[in-house]
Amino acid sequence: MSKQWLMHFEEGNQSLAGLLGGKGANLAEMTRAGLAVPPGFTITTEACRAYYSESRLPEGLFREVREAMTVLEVRKGQRFGDAAAPLLVSVRSGSVTSMPGMMDTILNLGLNDETVQGLAAATNNPRFAYDCYRRLIQMFGTVVFGIEGAWFEKKLHALKEAYAVQSDQSVTAEAWQELIGTYKSLILKRAGTAFPQDVYEQLHMAVEAVFRSWNNSRAQIYRRLNGIPDEQGTAVNIQAMVFGNMNEASGTGVVFTRNPSTGERVLFGEYLTNAQGEDVVAGVRTPQPIAGLQQDMPAVYEQLVAMAGLLEKHYRDMQDIEFTVENSTLYMLQTRSGKRTAQAAMRIAVELVRAGILTREEALMRVEPSHLDQLLHPSLDESAAPAALGAGLPASPGAACGQAVFTADEAQAQARSGKAVILVRTETTPEDIHGVLAARGVLTSRGGMTSHAAVVARGMGKPCVCGCEALVIHAKQRRAVIGGQTIAEGDWLTIDGATGRVMIGEVPLKEADMSAELLEMLQWADDVRGMKVYANADNPEDAAKARSFGAEGVGLCRTEHMFLSPQRLPIVQKMILADTEAVRAEALEELLPMQRGDFAAIFRAMAGLPVTIRLLDPPLHEFLPNLEDLLMRHAHLSAARKEQAGYELETDGSPETPAAASSNERSSGQVVRSEVSRELAPNAGCNSSEPDLELQQLEALIRKVRGLHEVNPMLGQRGCRLGILFPEIYGMQIEAIFAAVQDCIRDGIEVSPEIMIPLVGHANELRIMRELVDQVAQKMLGDNRNAVPYRVGTMIEVPRAALTAPQIGAHADFFSFGTNDLTQMTFGYSRDDAEGKFLTHYVENKLLPDNPFQVLDRDGVGQLIDLAVTRARALKPKLKTGVCGEHGGDPKSIRLCREMGLDYVSCSPYRVPIARIAAAQAEIEAAEAEKNSSAEQQKIVS
Repeated sequence: MSKQWLMHFEEGNQSLAGLLGGKGANLAEMTRAGLAVPPGFTITTEACRAYYSESRLPEGLFREVREAMTVLEVRKGQRFGDAAAPLLVSVRSGSVTSMPGMMDTILNLGLNDETVQGLAAATNNPRFAYDCYRRLIQMFGTVVFGIEGAWFEKKLHALKEAYAVQSDQSVTAEAWQELIGTYKSLILKRAGTAFPQDVYEQLHMAVEAVFRSWNNSRAQIYRRLNGIPDEQGTAVNIQAMVFGNMNEASGTGVVFTRNPSTGERVLFGEYLTNAQGEDVVAGVRTPQPIAGLQQDMPAVYEQLVAMAGLLEKHYRDMQDIEFTVENSTLYMLQTRSGKRTAQAAMRIAVELVRAGILTREEALMRVEPSHLDQLLHPSLDESAAPAALGAGLPASPGAACGQAVFTADEAQAQARSGKAVILVRTETTPEDIHGVLAARGVLTSRGGMTSHAAVVARGMGKPCVCGCEALVIHAKQRRAVIGGQTIAEGDWLTIDGATGRVMIGEVPLKEADMSAELLEMLQWADDVRGMKVYANADNPEDAAKARSFGAEGVGLCRTEHMFLSPQRLPIVQKMILADTEAVRAEALEELLPMQRGDFAAIFRAMAGLPVTIRLLDPPLHEFLPNLEDLLMRHAHLSAARKEQAGYELETDGSPETPAAASSNERSSGQVVRSEVSRELAPNAGCNSSEPDLELQQLEALIRKVRGLHEVNPMLGQRGCRLGILFPEIYGMQIEAIFAAVQDCIRDGIEVSPEIMIPLVGHANELRIMRELVDQVAQKMLGDNRNAVPYRVGTMIEVPRAALTAPQIGAHADFFSFGTNDLTQMTFGYSRDDAEGKFLTHYVENKLLPDNPFQVLDRDGVGQLIDLAVTRARALKPKLKTGVCGEHGGDPKSIRLCREMGLDYVSCSPYRVPIARIAAAQAEIEAAEAEKNSSAEQQKIVS
């Protein structure tokens, strides 16, 4: 079957987006609807895929392009390359999934030394004609020849200085001609070839360059960030030019049918008179609010309002529209579903449902779960906010604090080292995407609400302030000046993307509240979804926060986190270091009331909802000091002892004088002595009359730590293995749980405790541990035991446990899949090492589709989970199952969990809203798939 390389706008429609790309499909749709769209055609994504397959443009493509250009010439009454009436075209990318600013565009293609004269004569405007020509050469140089844009900008700046003008509009035709000569020389020097005068050579090279831009670094980063498949490819749209830079009755702009930050139903956007479209989106000039067009061009404004309403109604979504006005005539250049903040997405979806345009299910499917993170973005604590030194445009909401950096590379480097940074730029370009991704927020001195920085930051949920004209940036010196104050690289800044304010220093932030629209949307999700959403919470504060976000229980309470406070750690160390059962029992007795209080507080916070408590899981060495630190302290203490012994010999063994003692106390030995006594050896005394006691105790501690050392501690004595060898440890925790249950019942609070035994790999391990739980429950609850509906289950994190699920399930009331460890053990990857060393390479080079610690591995780990659930439920149909690893908050993983029939997912409190929406989307997708399957079966039967 032959491939389709090309299609005219009037031949396509919206349903062909996979072939024509989003831009091409929408241009076709608008053309068919009779809107004022400049004529053109689309080179398909099939041609792009063939280009990458064959490393050249496919055979026959340019024969079709020449034929299509002939059709275009007839429609426009102009000829491509004609010196008298030249046809000029734009060459634009158009991916299937919107990727704003990530790929390349060339405008005014078809100009050369002859046709520019024809354009000047035809329009009687030489300044305009030569402005178009210099723009083409500049775009061609950067896009086709790969010359850095800064070289061209430097030449333009020098020209303006020489002619003492500020704006492009003030540059004369003669000056533009001079710059054109300079640009041509620059291309010849930098690219080693001349700017092509053959217009079809220009077109051929431009199409190839746009295809190449599909794989530029910024596009690859954007695709990885947004989960866009590499194999989609991009279309290329070739369209007759209309000119917004022809005169003052011309202009260009970008308009959204609703406010993309708030969702308010009001025309939102910007325009520039006497400019081309790239001037708006690239932030080269700071544009005017779209409302100003009503005064400048009232008739055009009314047309624009009407067209915006028509397009939103047609596409049933907020639209992002690019338009050009040529001599007071309005043209539509593009429409697409607009990027928006999470707040706007919620409001728009809810309003479209209320208007009867969308169903609730359709609205839910339009929500991007990852964007819900934006709704939890912090805002400024206004009571502590200083006066702003300047203000720009509030381009993307949320507040951010960070240290100023002036390049994208530096933002990435500093963020990797753990620093919070604000990327400060004159304006961002698509090449800066990695810096925007790394930064906490973005601040620019130029550009508007639809500039690259604004659009990309909104899509990522990053706070952004654009067009802060009070900010003067000296990029080479890595500093900026605002409000009379200098900001050096590394200085702290705070930006408020909701108001546009810029402040020096680190301003305290407040947590965001969920909007009424989000709450309504979440209620719709709850009405649809089947899976429950629990939270991972280790303290009552997290449990309360999780409930406020709609969690239906605690799916994982990690008790080891309760032991790490400065007050408790010494007691835990005492328990671990105990040489006798009596000393260990004494330490456990101290920990018991603390654990009892912990559990009671969480039960109270959850008010009768299930609380799954995992008994102690990590290896004991994690609670002890690092061996290297101990050895270093031992060396310091030994040196101090030798120093002290030498002093005593010099004074013939006489007692130290008060002065000498004071001096000795200030030595490192005294500091180490107190630290060891306080932090490392809880049982140790600090008696100066026994100078060797501390050393002895420290040496004993070193021997104990060495004794607990394991070659691979994550596979060693931890989890249930610890409970089997030291049942008194688990016994204390179980007793604390049931004591907390009694406390809550006494206070009239319902409880639903679930006790999780970690790291079970054999049925006998769970059998022994279950017997221990039941024994303690009988001891604590007595005759009331049956009145407390507690459950005992296990965390399935060992592959053998998944494979022997029926045997283990015989002793379990629930399975909770610990997908972090299950992924480690199934892949044989150490998470800490893999993510730092090779996983990024694996994902970038398509060895793996996703990082398996972020997205649940369907074919390996997923198969183990599915096998365990299916086989265990064959014997115990009502066995409760869920996921409590990091995957519980990932939308892709949630869909897989729904497919496998799990009862719940558990995630961090702040991801609960995401999980609620994602679970609903999984349910809607499953229902749609079932409906389509039934229809297909019915078709076969009939």
